[in-house]
Amino acid sequence: MPRKPANIAPHVVIAQEVLAATTDLRAAVNKCRFPEPVAHVYNPLDYAWALHEQYVTRWGATPRRVLFLGMNPGPWGMAQTGVPFGEVAAVRDILRLDGAVGRPKQEHPKRIVEGLACARSEVSGRRLWGFFAAQCGGPEGFFREHIVLNYCPLVFMEASARNLTPDKLPAAAAAPLFKACDAWLRRVIDLYRPTYAVGVGAFARKKLEALHAGELPAGAHIPAHFGTLLHPSPASPAANRGWEAAALAQLREQGIWS
Repeated sequence: MPRKPANIAPHVVIAQEVLAATTDLRAAVNKCRFPEPVAHVYNPLDYAWALHEQYVTRWGATPRRVLFLGMNPGPWGMAQTGVPFGEVAAVRDILRLDGAVGRPKQEHPKRIVEGLACARSEVSGRRLWGFFAAQCGGPEGFFREHIVLNYCPLVFMEASARNLTPDKLPAAAAAPLFKACDAWLRRVIDLYRPTYAVGVGAFARKKLEALHAGELPAGAHIPAHFGTLLHPSPASPAANRGWEAAALAQLREQGIWS
């Protein structure tokens, strides 16, 4: 994609290009089709685009030393807000984002999207954003060097409303989805140019490493280090034994934080 005119501030250019890459991702994943056991698919980049755009414009518009990558939205996080790990209270009170959110085309009655009016709390997002804000002196301190993204923007549910993660999709259905997500990730890494690319959980770490394992386009940015952060999900026994302390230790041991 051609660069914007030189008289536009560099941070505006980066935000515009990240959003352009994400718009292409949105269009590509909307063409994907998923067989059973997938019964419902939500794309927050469609109905919660206004909040996602705010997130990138306000908090993700400059190069970053550290890129944190999650797997995909949770039903009470990014599915409600369009923001990675977007627990409602964290998006509203820590990230200070506000805006209307629409509804998915085929909504499951047990997974209604209410946007910032949703009363449910996503534990993963509450832990992650609360930890980053506390350790870095609020969002301004955190986003000076870091950005948080999700590899896949889609939410998958079975007919029962049970959450289905991308790693559990049938291989044939996952292939075009992962191809689109890889292309988007390659673009945003080239824009943010992180020194550290950190997978929040094993799936995201593998995707980051696989993306850089083969032949890359000329001039492609390669992070100097790949790291892992324990996923803050309450489904993880390790996370429930003190995620904040474990996360801080991991970041220090890997040299991501001093």
